Amino acid sequence: MFKLSEIKELIKLVDQTSVHELEIENEGARISIRKPGRTEVVNVQTAASVPHTYVQAAPAPAAAAAPAEASQPAGRDLSGLHQIVSPMVGTFYRAPSPDAPSFVNEGDKVHDKTVVCILEAMKLMNPLEAEVKGEIVEVLAQNGQLVEFGQPLFLVKPE
Repeated sequence: MFKLSEIKELIKLVDQTSVHELEIENEGARISIRKPGRTEVVNVQTAASVPHTYVQAAPAPAAAAAPAEASQPAGRDLSGLHQIVSPMVGTFYRAPSPDAPSFVNEGDKVHDKTVVCILEAMKLMNPLEAEVKGEIVEVLAQNGQLVEFGQPLFLVKPE
């Protein structure tokens, strides 16, 4: 069963991102969070067919509804550079553990299978590969930062 604090955190996560729908199943309980228009609707259901509980959250701020393109590096000439973008909403980590060195730094050479960071989503650690051969020009996200789907994380000068 989901704790109220977990449900509130999920609502907050959906509210602060461009994600419009999230569905999770855990230990026989299922939760579905949707943003129809500018409001979230939370639906919690257990495997024992307990009646649905609906929670109406506060309206999403206009900035949260802005697409991830708004977080593109502003005022920069990106021609000739490849952007490695986040394939999901999650927490950005530059290293495999707090005491380990970063996967990549500015000036490092990468190839398509080089792991450049880890994205944590729902306590799952997802390695992100460069998918391009080249040199890291800039790291755009901060360690521990919540990132959105499609948000640029690295700039790479392709070879």
